[in-house]
Amino acid sequence: MTELTVNAYGEGWREVVDRLVDEKIASRIAAKDATTWGPEAESESAIRLNWVDLHESSRPLLAEIESLQADLRSEGLDRIVLSGMGGSSLAPEVITRTAGVDLVVLDSTDPSVVGRALAGDLQKTVVVVSSKSGGTVETDSHRRAFVKAFTDAGIDPAGRIVVVTDPGSPFEKLAADEGYRKTFLADPHVGGRYSALTAFGLVPSALAGADVAELLDQAAEAAPALRADDASNPALVLGAVLAASPGRDKVVIASGGSSIVGFPDWAEQLIAESTGKNGTGVLPIAVESLEAPELHSGAGDLVHAVLAADTSAASVASGTPTVVTTGSLGGQFLLWETATAVAGYLLGINPFDQPDVESAKQAARGLLDAQPEPEPAAFTDGSVEVRGSEGLLDGVDSLQGAVDVLLGKLDDKDYLAVMAYLDSERDAALAGVRPALATRTGRPVTFGWGPRFLHSTGQYHKGGHPEGVFLQITAAHPDDVEIPDRPFTFGTLISAQAAGDANVLAERGRPVLRLHLTDPANGVQQLLSLFGN
Repeated sequence: MTELTVNAYGEGWREVVDRLVDEKIASRIAAKDATTWGPEAESESAIRLNWVDLHESSRPLLAEIESLQADLRSEGLDRIVLSGMGGSSLAPEVITRTAGVDLVVLDSTDPSVVGRALAGDLQKTVVVVSSKSGGTVETDSHRRAFVKAFTDAGIDPAGRIVVVTDPGSPFEKLAADEGYRKTFLADPHVGGRYSALTAFGLVPSALAGADVAELLDQAAEAAPALRADDASNPALVLGAVLAASPGRDKVVIASGGSSIVGFPDWAEQLIAESTGKNGTGVLPIAVESLEAPELHSGAGDLVHAVLAADTSAASVASGTPTVVTTGSLGGQFLLWETATAVAGYLLGINPFDQPDVESAKQAARGLLDAQPEPEPAAFTDGSVEVRGSEGLLDGVDSLQGAVDVLLGKLDDKDYLAVMAYLDSERDAALAGVRPALATRTGRPVTFGWGPRFLHSTGQYHKGGHPEGVFLQITAAHPDDVEIPDRPFTFGTLISAQAAGDANVLAERGRPVLRLHLTDPANGVQQLLSLFGN
């Protein structure tokens, strides 16, 4: 069962839930009522609501997936690599980690990450390329690199590539023209971040060995409670606490003993992309554990959400609105999707578009086309070149000073976003700066691996409350990887993505400190020492 308990300071959210019940919001969402979010959102909502009953509509996929999996296993093909971004990678990552099965998730353009994926045992490898259109630059580049790698290894790439895309997309045509092993068509009326129970979530997870039929059963079990116009509906309670707690526009998401692995990262994308627009939204902060500083700071702009093993879990900080959810993974997917749609209703925004994600993509494309020389560093300190948005580094000549200036921009409503365009495996220790910085500043800190976060919190950075200050970390690429038939490499691509995002943030008046590691290993150690981790 999927259950929800609430420990909240004040009773304001209860009144909001009663209003949601009176307005029949839960049953309207379940009935795919596109008018729920107002006339401006109606055209988009009308083609984005099929996620509400995927536990029924996705079942025909199961036999197709099972048949392909059996064929692959009979051929000794048991290394599954997923090339996907945003919802196409985050849901399969949670599903397979929770199931304890191996899936190589490739959602980076860092050359060392790509190189490591290409260096695996190609004789046993199948690549699932997931993209609604096929035009996503990251996944298209991954596909090209694997086609070359298979060919160079004497393997017919067509038999090793599985495609997940929308019907009628350019990618469907390309897959047919190239004769790829199998093409799965996802429901086009589901957006990427709501796609956990579509082919985008199910295909790579099942091929890796997860029981996705059980996942659909779990969602089906939770569905009746989530469509009920009742004050006990957990999605109404969660949505109300997220979006209608006065003065609180940030949610700290933690796992507290749940067997579900990595859920906060998935929920982070869902909430940030769905609500962070029109200068409003709910900022999700995915944290490591119940010991995270944000859960004990007492900050007046936070709510807490804990994924727990059972509903006896108490609030981790008295006086802070807290929701505690328990239950199966399939049920949690549907619960949080519904609650996020409810939050969008309460905020008065369209929860199904992502108008600001494209801005960073356009900026990166412009830099790739122009191939400009890198902006000169303001100064270099050890293995770190330091750059900053206009005026940020005036009178500053040390790395410590630059960081101090950036953190000095934080006020009692701001958050710090750490954006690491690095190798999340090689440089994993750097994630430890997140709690260290939260402790130092007393403010919430998000940490995202680039360019992955561009499809997640990147929307909130540009479209949400204009409160953030931004720390971007990039690195040199001594072992770059070519992208076949493209005039740029993976190193060039990730550099353009980082620079493009920094430019867009700076144009919107946000302070951005850019640290470039000329020697990645030494640079990471320098930053760890600097941040006291």
